[in-house]
Amino acid sequence: MTTTARNAIADQIAAELGHSFEGEIRIGGHYASAVRDGRTVWLSGQVPRVGSTVVVTGRVGAEASLDQAREAAQICTLRALAILRQTLSSLDAIDKILRVTVYMQTAPDFTQQSEVADAASDLLYRVFGEAGVHTRTSVGVYSLPKNASVELDMVVSTHGD
Repeated sequence: MTTTARNAIADQIAAELGHSFEGEIRIGGHYASAVRDGRTVWLSGQVPRVGSTVVVTGRVGAEASLDQAREAAQICTLRALAILRQTLSSLDAIDKILRVTVYMQTAPDFTQQSEVADAASDLLYRVFGEAGVHTRTSVGVYSLPKNASVELDMVVSTHGD
């Protein structure tokens, strides 16, 4: 896939969800949104924030539905891709998505964490094809920053320094 294709697919998915991730994705603390060491880039956790609003909040399986949590996972993934574009100039610089961890603030009896994480994995496959197939962990937790329903972090490999 070409730069134009990967970037355009990510933009198309964002438009399908009714959101835009253009412009700088800002952080609110003394940490980096992405750290590159050689060919590897580690991304900090991303919540489903569009602009300054966390758009999906509450416990999955209680205040947030499975479908809302899946959309939250997609938004988190698109934010991560926007940060990668800022860091690398283009999604074409990515050789492989290595690892994704999806955290969900869940009701005590919610057990569909992998179905929520599938939304992120499917999006990455749609953008990167086989290069988007990754290792993954999906975890239910008691709480997340800003009462977000989902948070996602990622590790990717790039083509070179």
